[in-house]
Amino acid sequence: MAEQPLVNMSDDTGLGRVEIAPEVIEVIAGIAASEVEGLSNMRGNFATGVVEKFGKKSHSKGVKVELTNDGIIIDLFVVLNFGVTIPEVAGKIQSNIRQTLKNMTSLDVAEVNVHVVGVQMEKNNNEDVTE
Repeated sequence: MAEQPLVNMSDDTGLGRVEIAPEVIEVIAGIAASEVEGLSNMRGNFATGVVEKFGKKSHSKGVKVELTNDGIIIDLFVVLNFGVTIPEVAGKIQSNIRQTLKNMTSLDVAEVNVHVVGVQMEKNNNEDVTE
């Protein structure tokens, strides 16, 4: 498996280089998305599900970062709460991720693509509803 390149953050200051791994961008994007009202959860793959069974929280679950010549492309796979306005919540997720990454890393993001892969119905207090 090829290692993803790092995002070079350095200006020519003479102090050295600053690089950010794509995994760091995934974590920041995942946390920023989870702050938005209306998001139920993020949809990860099998490996993140296994990791969470052992008690480790995966903040990058459901987030894919791609470094291209055009910039950083972020894909999120989300489950929203039933009854929310999907375009509105998706827009808030995109905006929050873009702003958080700009504040924390000074990076401009080319695209933030939100893929709604499910809707979470309300959970009854008497039942344990799982997907």
